[in-house]
Amino acid sequence: MKLQFLGAAGTVTGSKFLLETAGKKILIDCGLFQGRKNLRLRNWDKPPFNPADIDAVLLTHAHIDHSGYLPLLVKSGFKGKIYCSEATRDLCAIMLPDSGFLQEEDAERANRYHYTKHHPALPLYTEEDARESLKSFHPVDFGTETWLDDELRFTLHHAGHILGASFIKVMDDNTSILFSGDLGRPHDAVIIPPAHIQQADYLVVESTYGDRAHEKTDPMKTIRHIVNKTIKRGGTLVCPAFAVGRAQSLIYYLHVLKQTNQIPDIPVYLDSPMAINVTELLHKHKSEHRLSPSVCRAMCDMVIYTRSREESKAIDEHHMPCVIISASGMATGGRVLHHLKNTLGDDRNTILLAGFQAAETRGDRLVRGETEIKIHGEMYPVRAEIRYMRSVSAHADYNEVLGWLEGFNAAPRKVFIVHGEENASTSLKKKITEKFGWDVHIPEHLEQVEF
Repeated sequence: MKLQFLGAAGTVTGSKFLLETAGKKILIDCGLFQGRKNLRLRNWDKPPFNPADIDAVLLTHAHIDHSGYLPLLVKSGFKGKIYCSEATRDLCAIMLPDSGFLQEEDAERANRYHYTKHHPALPLYTEEDARESLKSFHPVDFGTETWLDDELRFTLHHAGHILGASFIKVMDDNTSILFSGDLGRPHDAVIIPPAHIQQADYLVVESTYGDRAHEKTDPMKTIRHIVNKTIKRGGTLVCPAFAVGRAQSLIYYLHVLKQTNQIPDIPVYLDSPMAINVTELLHKHKSEHRLSPSVCRAMCDMVIYTRSREESKAIDEHHMPCVIISASGMATGGRVLHHLKNTLGDDRNTILLAGFQAAETRGDRLVRGETEIKIHGEMYPVRAEIRYMRSVSAHADYNEVLGWLEGFNAAPRKVFIVHGEENASTSLKKKITEKFGWDVHIPEHLEQVEF
């Protein structure tokens, strides 16, 4: 086998790994780079392979940094199947067209307001390109071997993290390699825990929180405090939230707090058509989360869904305390930007960032305390209270990664650490080496290894 690291090497975005074996070329994940401009520009580079030569894509989960390049891959000549879990397919059917739509919208806005050096600015791909790519999806069941040829096969195992998230174990007659994708947490309030894996010859593992342990504080208590404090000031709480995973967790916590009278019965808006559609998928994929049907229905009924732009704009015209949950989670685009423009300048309001913020995103700048933020080409003063809460992250921290690795009954021949900033990956390498004595390597972007 030969493995090349085409993304998520030295960074947390752009997951894309090219596995070559037995005459086959397989992509594991096919994500967009996000965050810093130098990373985002990689999305426009010609890939170091011919898309038409790729035999199949194996997708760990639906987050855009793992799936968002697929429409361009198909548009550029890929003709194979995209294998994933059923829930991942359902999520991609929501997320990929939305990604194309947002890129078209951003390009149109950049051209309209002339804040681009490109004339005209073009989207990386369109909503129609994304819908076309969905025809290539081929869902498979967890735990069932799927054969790619007479020798090469793979299985999916529950990874936690979000609906449909999978570990992918690829095997031939001699070797096995396990890709963790994004490793979930064992005690997540909504999503079931990751499966225990006992053996793999090689392991590619994420390190998003490889240098950090999550806060031990109860997220329910933290959210209760933030909501009540904001309401007391007469303000609005804006939660930039990942439409898949984080939005549903926040809705669950707010539902419990309301049901137990720990916060007032103020309006909670879910202002993201994508997040609304994802939340409704909880009813379909009951085996992948912990919620009973009654709780699932009650928490969905609690929120006010705003699907249209007119409904979204109307939220900001109300001057009563409320909670607004809106995408994107790092405040890089989407409807949340309009709510931020409306709330950042008022010290009665609170912006709650719940989860990882990639370097140089607006969310990261807010966390770092910048006093002005650029949105749609204009600068906005930051006077609202900024709160950063790590305890609701869907990624395992280093303690949880080490706990998951304890499930292996034999040492992998080599562990490759990916999907982390330099400090996080280096720290996790040291921890794995000290605890297990395993051979650990941190690959560089475009590096190739053979085994």
